[in-house]
Amino acid sequence: MEHLSQMFSSIKSNSISSGWAVVHVHVSMEPLEMFPISGYYQKDMPVLKVNDSSDLDAKVPSHLQRTSITSLTATSDLSHRCVKAKVVLKGPVISCAQKDGVEMLRAEIREEDPLQRAAEHTSINVIFFGTLAKDFSQSARQGDVVLLTDFTIKKSPSFLRDRLHPCQLEMDGDSACVYVCPSAAPSHGPSTSEAKYTYVSLNKLKPKTVVNVYGVVTFFKQPFPSKGSDYCSTLKITDQSDVKVGCNIFSKKLEDHPVIFRAGDIIRLHRFKTDVFRDSMSLLNTYGWSTVTFDGKTDSPVVPRTSSKSFHFEESDKRMVQELRQWAANQSWISSDLTVTLSSVQPGMYFDLTCQLLAKAVMDSRCILLKVWDGTKCQHPLLNVAVASDALEGESTVAKDRMNLTANVLVYDNHLEVARDLKPGTFLRFYNLHAYLQRAPDQLPDQPDHLSFHLHGGTSYGRGLRSLPAESPDLQSLKSALDKHVDLDENDEVNDGTLLEIWYTPPEAVVLPNDEETDAEADTGPSYTVRTCEHNSQRLTLARVKRSTPPLSCHVRARVKRYKPQQLYQCLKLFCSNCKTMIDVPDDSAVSKVFRESAKDNQPCDEQWAATSSASSREPGRTISMHISRDMVGESTHMQLIFVEGTTLDEICVLSRDYKNLVPVRSVNGRMTLLDLTAPFLFSGDKRYYGCKRCSLNTFQNPVFTGVETWDEQSVAEALGVQLMQYRLLIQFELEDKTDTLEALLWENAEKFFHVSAVDASGSQDLQDKIQTIMDTIQPPDSSLEEHPWLDLCLSVYAVKDNDRNQVCYQIANTEIREE
Repeated sequence: MEHLSQMFSSIKSNSISSGWAVVHVHVSMEPLEMFPISGYYQKDMPVLKVNDSSDLDAKVPSHLQRTSITSLTATSDLSHRCVKAKVVLKGPVISCAQKDGVEMLRAEIREEDPLQRAAEHTSINVIFFGTLAKDFSQSARQGDVVLLTDFTIKKSPSFLRDRLHPCQLEMDGDSACVYVCPSAAPSHGPSTSEAKYTYVSLNKLKPKTVVNVYGVVTFFKQPFPSKGSDYCSTLKITDQSDVKVGCNIFSKKLEDHPVIFRAGDIIRLHRFKTDVFRDSMSLLNTYGWSTVTFDGKTDSPVVPRTSSKSFHFEESDKRMVQELRQWAANQSWISSDLTVTLSSVQPGMYFDLTCQLLAKAVMDSRCILLKVWDGTKCQHPLLNVAVASDALEGESTVAKDRMNLTANVLVYDNHLEVARDLKPGTFLRFYNLHAYLQRAPDQLPDQPDHLSFHLHGGTSYGRGLRSLPAESPDLQSLKSALDKHVDLDENDEVNDGTLLEIWYTPPEAVVLPNDEETDAEADTGPSYTVRTCEHNSQRLTLARVKRSTPPLSCHVRARVKRYKPQQLYQCLKLFCSNCKTMIDVPDDSAVSKVFRESAKDNQPCDEQWAATSSASSREPGRTISMHISRDMVGESTHMQLIFVEGTTLDEICVLSRDYKNLVPVRSVNGRMTLLDLTAPFLFSGDKRYYGCKRCSLNTFQNPVFTGVETWDEQSVAEALGVQLMQYRLLIQFELEDKTDTLEALLWENAEKFFHVSAVDASGSQDLQDKIQTIMDTIQPPDSSLEEHPWLDLCLSVYAVKDNDRNQVCYQIANTEIREE
């Protein structure tokens, strides 16, 4: 910070005795001089390039054992382990504020082994730090095969967004090493030998011969159980000859069947036997058979989908796929895509739906409920299928139900096997889904019928469902729709709809007297919590609490069956005490975008009231300026209120270590104004403070900064006309005792419960770890309910209005974790 100190020294020496001084000091400086890095750079960590697959295997030390991405967990033993995968995405080198500005790079790698294709979490994020990040950026490219050694593993903070692997790998040690094999020489996959295959046009097939063919899929059924022990896939294909040929594939293993997502995909069949069935030519797999499929869209990359350990693929095959794509794009049948969005569905339709699974529940032995969405709102009221909370696997969909975003799909009969294996968060495609109108059980006679969705049994018309890989090109439009919905939630400033009216404070409650008769025997065993309430009420069972009439305060003893959010960083919220709005803390990507937009083509403010110092940045045309009041010049930096203009998020985070109160600003027509309140209005050390978009007045045009002895977040907010949002912790527990279960919020009492301040936890990894440790004690991972500790709790029971209905809610109050 030497240059910045010189800037402010210049301001001090040139300030006049009264009023405000404007001093512009232009200092040419490099970012590393402006934002010094405190010794985090490692010594050179190698990125080694090899020529081919054999070199890649030979270079690996013999003591290392390869492990699969799918088997990695946060507790995996990584000693003498290595990971081999293909680079599918490589980001730019950026500066990491959390590691003192050290450079970093994020890449996504995917399991090479085709046998892992059907497995979950075959892709994982890798974070490279220091010189290794720059070396990897220069040496590796998309499609290259890499082998990583001496990495560490941590939980992935982006898992809920990208749905890749719940963990991420970090390359950040002296011994960390990357071996790179260029994509021209893959180790497993297409064979580039001189062996040639002959492909027969579909109009030249002859009976009783074994052939290799290429074709465009015109119809297909997902694999279904045959009468024997095999699964059967049925499809029809065509080519430029315009002849259509049926094909049946039998195999005991589902992963051996072709991966077809839609009509129009390209398929290659090797060693299939021809025969005549019902006067038409057909194909049947025979000994040594294999299939390879490709996306049929003309603008998508030619990426094979196959389960073969090795397969032949060369330039002539790529040309064949591209020619079939171009031909198929001009055929009328390929344009009649049956995939529609929920917003386009009409009663009576049979259609294909691409969506994301939110939650599921087993209804009975022949029916499973899948709650899905695609980010669009249906034009008709959707049927809401009632399910007990303990039967639902996945997130609550209350908010999305209200917005008519959730489709409740009932899956029957032969489709249950696939539905049982689906996990919430998975991307899906339904084929031949049926929509029709149905009356809800509590529906009034004058109300319109609700739209319901059914995936009937059987395979007629290709009926079925399958999961889609998160990296599938078909999901681009879906992910965009889901992202837009998140933005809409933020604009509405209420995006925690899974918790009903959580901002309501429980009213003054009636306390049951101590002589009230209990209706359950006392559960033995020590409690992990202690009640701090002053009243002496009788302990009730959960069943009796649910039968009681609010308002009420009572004591219960229960175990935590589950809690949400499971990702505890999501329990940190921002709450406006004025309008009672509660929102998620914006993630760094959203905040960084605000900073980038404000710094784009930014010209320094020229305020008459501001003393200004400026410095050029590494980026051409971007100037970083700092403004302070003359009354503050000469004071300790901890007493100053400094306005910073033209910085990135990473840069202001580095600056905040040395300056207590930093307010990011931008220039509009030469006047200084605050950034969009998606970004913090104040940085103070490791803490960030946000303002309410709805309630802030933004009186920054006529600032008054006199008469303030100490600047803190409240005084800064008042000076700027910002309504300060408070950090809150919000967790929903599902409690259970011998009699019943109920869901209770931990909100107003959360800081006392954990002995942790929410605002301190927002900037402290140690405090966040403390909360995680407590939650792991309350609900130990991979344990039965009987192993969970008992909790003695004080509950407030109260009612809130929801769509003209009274909703009974429960909140944990006056309870703390028992400290050792």
